Amino acid sequence: MAGLQAGAPTPQSITVHGQSRVLEVSFSDGASYRIPFELMRIYSPSAEVQGHGPGQEVLQTGKRNVDLVDLQPVGNYAVQPSFSDGHDSGIYSWDLLYELGSKQQALWAEYERRLAAAGVDRDAPMADKGGHACGSH
Repeated sequence: MAGLQAGAPTPQSITVHGQSRVLEVSFSDGASYRIPFELMRIYSPSAEVQGHGPGQEVLQTGKRNVDLVDLQPVGNYAVQPSFSDGHDSGIYSWDLLYELGSKQQALWAEYERRLAAAGVDRDAPMADKGGHACGSH
């Protein structure tokens, strides 16, 4: 997992906006981002989403209306959100939150490309995992 890079911006404030479904993060370098819960959820750093190696990523769908139900600090380097669909295993470092905020346009474009390549709709329900158990991480 990516740790903190020396001199990397750190959050000065983190605000959950439940109604608009965004996490607002203001960083020490003056940057401020409104990161949609959906974007956070589809780019979760968890093994459940990222897989256990390159090419094993699991395309997330049906997350447009996901809510953030809890946000816990992890040390002084990350937060661990719990989403309304039960997903709670992703640990979001400050670096990752900064990347999600600063590269939103490119990340959305990549997500749209992956959806198109897979021939699935953004709002399609997730396919059943088929009993795949990858253990807890």
